[in-house]
Amino acid sequence: MSAEIDFYELLEVERTADDKTIKSAFRKLAMRYHPDKNPGDQDAEAKFKQINEAYGCLSDPQKRAAYDRFGHAAFQQGGPGGPGGGAGFGDGNFSDLGDIFETIFGGFGGGGRQPARRGADLRYDLEISLEEAFHGKNTEISVEISQACEPCAGSGATPGTATRRCNMCGGQGKVRAQQGFFMVERTCPTCGGRGEVIEKPCKHCHGEGRVDKPQRLEVEVPPGVDNGTRIRLAGKGEAGPFGAPPGDLYIFLHVARHKVFERDGTTLLTRAPISFTTAALGGSIELPGLDGAKHVIEIPAGIQSGKQLRKRGAGMPVLQGRGAGDLVIEIHVETPTRLSTRQRELLREFQETETGEECPQSKGFFERIRDAWNDLTE
Repeated sequence: MSAEIDFYELLEVERTADDKTIKSAFRKLAMRYHPDKNPGDQDAEAKFKQINEAYGCLSDPQKRAAYDRFGHAAFQQGGPGGPGGGAGFGDGNFSDLGDIFETIFGGFGGGGRQPARRGADLRYDLEISLEEAFHGKNTEISVEISQACEPCAGSGATPGTATRRCNMCGGQGKVRAQQGFFMVERTCPTCGGRGEVIEKPCKHCHGEGRVDKPQRLEVEVPPGVDNGTRIRLAGKGEAGPFGAPPGDLYIFLHVARHKVFERDGTTLLTRAPISFTTAALGGSIELPGLDGAKHVIEIPAGIQSGKQLRKRGAGMPVLQGRGAGDLVIEIHVETPTRLSTRQRELLREFQETETGEECPQSKGFFERIRDAWNDLTE
């Protein structure tokens, strides 16, 4: 790469320029010096190559970080070679770009062998009733989970034997390969990044360091949970390979449908049919709540179907909080379908005394119908 002209000067931007500014400057200059617009102009062609070289570096975050710290020498095989005799390189003993990145970022893989991979998180679906969601519950579940192999203590090696250093990577867990100007690192294909190789795999786990076993776990369901509430059991997931830490187990709750109540957040909803006499004269009804108490609901005289009555604090408890929602009762007036002879007589007597004022909505409706009809016939 060229070491004569600063990349930022080439692109005519400040060293603090963001990616968008750098990209915009590159496009502008590339159009100006493109060989197609400057046929036969060798200076323009050389400038075009320098611009592409500068943008290729500054558009890549890692390359830009290396360039900002070490200048052009960051991309030279022989160490410092940029202007100023490699100033800012320390002792200047960088044999390749991989060494430079390792100094800046701790290496592609963080330096040394790769850390042990944590075990996977697991999911368990648990169905509970609405009453259990209201009160909370402690329950026990059984789930088959990968656990550390006991005979080999999770090492994957036959008890009494040891692992050896991987010959492919020399125990580093990664290997390097030269690709042009760059030294590329990748996980060692022989040891999978561990830096060690098992000579004699454990017969119980076949060298995995973990086996599947049924496990019984206690789950505490707090009051107020809802569909989709997630409970985390830390460290109860799948065991990590070769003694690595386990993942977590997540319990997803599903609340079963209830025969009487529906739920909307902390609000409990139910529909209560009442007789037309109760609706006309008023009265009260009793509803058993999920809290075990009997809630008396007062019915005002003249209530209509669809009217909602509210009992404060008789709904679902607030999850991990204080207080509770409300119980909402939607009233539906039921018309009697089975009347005795005496009841029919009484209703006819009542009908004979009706003036229309008893049901103002009905009266108003039919008056509007009559007026509309008269308008049509006039």
